Amino acid sequence: MPKVIQIRDVPDEIHAALADAAEAQGLPLARFVLRELEHLARRAQWVYDNAAVIRQTQARVRGDVDRDTILAALHEGRGD
Repeated sequence: MPKVIQIRDVPDEIHAALADAAEAQGLPLARFVLRELEHLARRAQWVYDNAAVIRQTQARVRGDVDRDTILAALHEGRGD
C-alpha cells in the first residue's frame, strides 16, 4: 500500500526550484518529487550494493585493494 510522506519547513527557494523544475517538465509537483525520490532510492541502493562488493573484495584479498580491482569486482557484480 502506498505511503504518504509530508515534509515540513521546506525553504521557499527549494520549493520554488522544485516547482519550476516540475513545471518545466510538464509534471505536477507531487509527481516530480516522487520521481526524484525514486531516483534517490535507486542510487542509495546502488551505493549499498557497491559497498557490499567492496567489502567482499577486500575480504577475498585480505587487505587493501587497489582501485582497479574494486572496479573490476563492481563490474562483475553488475554483470557488465
